Order: sequence, then C-alpha cells, then structure tokens
Amino acid sequence: MIKKQLRVNIENGLHARPAAELVKVLSGFQSDVHAIKNGQRFNLKSIIHIMSTSIEENEVLTVEIDGADESEVLMQLETFFNAAS
Repeated sequence: MIKKQLRVNIENGLHARPAAELVKVLSGFQSDVHAIKNGQRFNLKSIIHIMSTSIEENEVLTVEIDGADESEVLMQLETFFNAAS
C-alpha cells in the first residue's frame, strides 16, 4: 500500500469535468484508490464520492493506493493533480 499527501493544483478544484476525467483514468487500473479529506475516506474511482466531497484548488489530500499497479496509479495521480484544467 502507498499512502501519500498530494496537493490538488487543478484550477477551480475537482469539479464535474476533471472529476469525470479522473474516474476515467483510474478505471483502467486494478488498484483500489482512496483519498482522505478532513478525516473522511472516499473512493477516487467513484464520481459520486468525489463530487460529494467538494475538493478545492490547492487542497491537500492523503491518497491511499493498494494493488498490483499502485506505483503507476501514484504517477498518474501526481500528474493529474498538477495539470491545469
């Protein structure tokens, strides 16, 4: 399992369009991918979970990745969270 803090550097935060893009990217991986915000743990492969959490620009999330391709998932998340939307 990989556990790391990542800053969301997406303009206007993780609103509908980037949230949908993130779910699409993560759906190609086998690993379970969760994030923790204010003590609340949620599934980053679920658009409903992401949208109900209201993730703002510059917010820091703790991500937990568990599975065979966890290193690749971490690289994708780091790239995704640092992309301008």
